[in-house]
Amino acid sequence: MARTYVITAVIALYLNVFVLIVQLFMKALKAIAPTQSEPPFQFAQLGALLIFALIGIRAAMKFHAEPLHAA
Repeated sequence: MARTYVITAVIALYLNVFVLIVQLFMKALKAIAPTQSEPPFQFAQLGALLIFALIGIRAAMKFHAEPLHAA
């Protein structure tokens, strides 16, 4: 259950960063990748995916939940 929380939290954060990268390339970096299918855009998205995959794997392995105590 605890790993599920960590994994979903990392996925939610990744999706926010994904949208941030898309918006940056739509507005500020439009000259570099006008159609968002050029290599700079793809490298940025792939880099973000790899970083968050590593963070998610490491967080899931290191997270230790407190044991439940019966009342």
